[in-house]
Amino acid sequence: MDGNGRWALQQGAARIFGHRNAIQAVKEIATGCAELGVDFLTLYAFSTENWGRPKIEIDALMELLVDSLEKELPTLQKNRIKLQTIGNTANLPSRCRQKLEDTMKVTAGNYGLTLTLALSYSGRWEITDAIRKMVSEAAEGKITAEDINEEFVSSRLSTSGMPDPELMIRTGGEMRISNFLLWQLAYAELFITRKFWPDFRKEDLYEAIVAYQNRERRFGKVLEPQA
Repeated sequence: MDGNGRWALQQGAARIFGHRNAIQAVKEIATGCAELGVDFLTLYAFSTENWGRPKIEIDALMELLVDSLEKELPTLQKNRIKLQTIGNTANLPSRCRQKLEDTMKVTAGNYGLTLTLALSYSGRWEITDAIRKMVSEAAEGKITAEDINEEFVSSRLSTSGMPDPELMIRTGGEMRISNFLLWQLAYAELFITRKFWPDFRKEDLYEAIVAYQNRERRFGKVLEPQA
C-alpha cells in the first residue's frame, strides 16, 4: 500500500494526512475482496524498516491503527471478515497489541475473507525467524536435515496455514516488492499501478484482478496447447 506520503505532499500536507486518507482505500479493497469471494487478503501495513521513520509519524500511525480498528469493527462483522496479523508484533505499543488481540478475538468466528495485517513485518525477518525455529528444533533432536523440504519451511513461516498469494498489487509505481513475503511470492503475479494508495478504489481492484485472469500461469512449465 504505497504512496501515502507522496499523495499528502501533493496536497501540501504532512505525511500523516496521507495515512489518514488511506483508510478509505483499505475499507474499499477489504469489502471488495469480501464481495468477490476472495479468501485471503494481506496488507503490508508497517514494515520492520518503518521503525526508522520519525517518531512523530510512527506514533501517529499507531494511534491511527487503534482508531481504525475501533471504527471499522462493524464493517468487519458485516462482511464476515476475520482479522489476523503477521510480523514481530511484540514490538508494537501495548495499546495497539491489545486492540489487535481484542479485534481478532471478536472476528475469530467469521467465515468470509481472512484479512491479514503485516505489522512490524519483513520477509527477511520472517525467514530468519523460521531458520531460528528450525535450528532450535534440530538442537533438541526433534528434526533432522532430511525433514526439511519446502513444505516444512512453509510450516515454520508466520503465514503457515495460508496459501501462497496468487496476485500482488503494488500502488505508487515502484518496481520492487520491498521485503514483502519473499518466500511466498515466488510465483505470484505482480500488478503495479502508478496510482497512490489513498486514491485506490474497488474499480482499481477489479482492473488488477481482470489483468491477473488474463495471464497464463505456467509455474516454470510448458503448457500443452488446448485442443
